[in-house]
Amino acid sequence: MTTTPTWTLREAGQSLWLDNITRTLLQSGTLKRYIDELGITGLTSNPTIFDNAISKSADYDESIKRGLAKGMAVEPLFFELALEDLTQAADLFRPTHDATDGVDGFVSLEVSPELAYDTAKTIAQAKELHAKAGRPNLFIKIPGTPQGLPAIEEAIFAGVPINVTLLFSREHYVAAADAYMRGIERRIAAGLNPDVRSVASVFISRWDRAVTGKVPNELHAQLGIAIAKRTYHAYRTILTSDRAQRLANKGARPQRLLWASTGTKDPHDSDVMYVSGLVSPHTVNTMPEGTLTAFAQHGVLGPTLSPDGGDCEEVIARFARAGIDVLGLAADLQTEGAKAFVTSWDELMAGLASKTDALKKSR
Repeated sequence: MTTTPTWTLREAGQSLWLDNITRTLLQSGTLKRYIDELGITGLTSNPTIFDNAISKSADYDESIKRGLAKGMAVEPLFFELALEDLTQAADLFRPTHDATDGVDGFVSLEVSPELAYDTAKTIAQAKELHAKAGRPNLFIKIPGTPQGLPAIEEAIFAGVPINVTLLFSREHYVAAADAYMRGIERRIAAGLNPDVRSVASVFISRWDRAVTGKVPNELHAQLGIAIAKRTYHAYRTILTSDRAQRLANKGARPQRLLWASTGTKDPHDSDVMYVSGLVSPHTVNTMPEGTLTAFAQHGVLGPTLSPDGGDCEEVIARFARAGIDVLGLAADLQTEGAKAFVTSWDELMAGLASKTDALKKSR
């Protein structure tokens, strides 16, 4: 077996997913090479990733022309393009999905943020996209905001695998886990198969960026990892809870914790700090392409996170003494993240509309 640091991380019990998707990545064989040589076992996407892929290349032009010939509007056309890529990626990860009995090997697609306050329409779109993909290893991403939690529960109850996104704190994670388990409990009560998969994505690096310049130098780049440790403690507690064990006895599989936003924002910091510092069994780390290749080249595994959170409370207390309201900041980060999601979506729709107009004129 290849002995890159990425494979060593996998052997430690963590899944490595790529936070990127482009048609070039697929057609050039690069994604397949990352699977074979670096050991990645899944992939995530978001509107910004697709905007860059579609707007900044001609790779999608022929597919766009076919969509235009069908008279497709911009949003349905986008989902058509996204599903073309993601179903190909899902097929590349299908051997992993099958070999792990559905634990790993997933790709992810987000619902439209325009539906954020409409649970019924979110559920309808989630079901439609998952059915259209026709792949068991495709997650639908729904934000774990207060407005998103009912949609997450309903989607799980409807049997749609969900990647809960935009979580920033222990409290956000616990709320998402509760929504997931409620959906599973309702399936059991209705006599339905409780085996519906989910991950809960907690964003890490944005914490450190948010407090840059607001805390003493000795606290630099420590908050994100501390929040991760606190969340991991909650995760391990839930996994061993009576409630989770009862669900397991009925055939349910636990929702997995996923570390997101693991690219380093400060160029003065290690480019792999949110990989080396988040080694934790039965979790996923989804990382940008640059972070993945950097870790493969020179990554070193840090200590495995302690199930009890280790020194997280002590570190977070230091930030509190420095004037950082962690709970308030978590709420702000989630609100800002939701707004940024809408902005990215609008930019994606505008970019695709611009591209379709240009292609119409060229015909």
